[in-house]
Amino acid sequence: MYVCVCNAVTDRDIGSAVAEGCCSLRELRDQLGVGNRCGRCTGCARDVLHQSLHARAPHSLTVVGLTPAAA
Repeated sequence: MYVCVCNAVTDRDIGSAVAEGCCSLRELRDQLGVGNRCGRCTGCARDVLHQSLHARAPHSLTVVGLTPAAA
């Protein structure tokens, strides 16, 4: 889905940016231009960013040799 219509940024674009190391809204703004124009997308972009980071977290921990903490 499109998150930022002004810059044609999709949720997949944000997921790819997270996979490449992006971990903040500021970095999304710098890399993809999210929120640079009208700013209406920043809330949705933040939500997608957090979902992508959460989905990626267990994988990144196992890569480093750590295991996720039990809840």
